[in-house]
Amino acid sequence: MKIILLGPPGAGKGTQAAKISEELKITHISTGDIFRQNIKENTPLGKLAREYTDKGLLVPDEITNKIVQDRLLKNDCINGFLLDGYPRNISQAEELDKFLLDQNSSINYVINIVVDRDILIERITGRRVCPNCGATYHIKNSPPKEDNKCDKCGAQLIQRADDNIESVLKRLEVYENETKPLINYYNNKGILLNIDGNKAVSKVFEDILDKIGEYKP
Repeated sequence: MKIILLGPPGAGKGTQAAKISEELKITHISTGDIFRQNIKENTPLGKLAREYTDKGLLVPDEITNKIVQDRLLKNDCINGFLLDGYPRNISQAEELDKFLLDQNSSINYVINIVVDRDILIERITGRRVCPNCGATYHIKNSPPKEDNKCDKCGAQLIQRADDNIESVLKRLEVYENETKPLINYYNNKGILLNIDGNKAVSKVFEDILDKIGEYKP
């Protein structure tokens, strides 16, 4: 089974992706992770990507597509995969379709997690992370036992720079302009499954499995 997971920042894609991949026994591919891995391992594509990331620039589609395609050719993707963070725009989606067609394959489902804008902003701006051990919290939904201190190691929690309100609004704007058109693209193909992401994590996951069970591509 081959799945793409869509949704704005704060929709809980990472959490749901991990649960889906475990349940369906398919490989979870986060584009952020494979970018970091290529850069860390100093692969030829990683070197190209670093030239842009070091300058704070977006990596061009051509390089992004190649990095993802190389990952999809690995053995752990033979029985299926879940793409989280790719494609980000129509151009990438079209290139992915061409690549899969060459492999005599195609995407089965595109799961679109829909969340109200106010809830997204509250979720993201309320996040706190431990700079020491990486544990994550939320000031409302999952606060630490002691105010602003990590339960695991006692370090002072911080708000990531890209979780402040200005950065969040910018990220949502980028999503609206670049990624949201993918919803229409995949809806026109008849493989889009809309999921209400305003619910609790467990309920969202349950709804995703129910939708997959109902839908026959």
